[in-house]
Amino acid sequence: MSDSDLFKKLTDLFRPYEKQMQVTVDNEDKYYVEESLSGDKPQMFASVQVKKNYISVYLMPVYCQPALLVDLSDDLRKRMQGKSCFNFTKDEQVPWPEFRALIRRCSEVL
Repeated sequence: MSDSDLFKKLTDLFRPYEKQMQVTVDNEDKYYVEESLSGDKPQMFASVQVKKNYISVYLMPVYCQPALLVDLSDDLRKRMQGKSCFNFTKDEQVPWPEFRALIRRCSEVL
């Protein structure tokens, strides 16, 4: 699987939430979505970015509400870099059902 295929699969996880949020960047190497449900000003909800050696997914609600990470599997936790970033190099590294559920929980806390 190429970087562009994995990037597309990861950005597709956020497509269902575009109706309630605003996509501000959507190109071949960066996807950025903001939400304005939790405050007066739009703020970052998530971003997917192609980096040199991996693809990063920044999921800001987990930074603001670390309780969202309590039941995180070891497989997904080892993909974390910092408090809100997940790095992937291959499709097999993404626990798709768990990651999809985490994104859904993040959207529900707004």
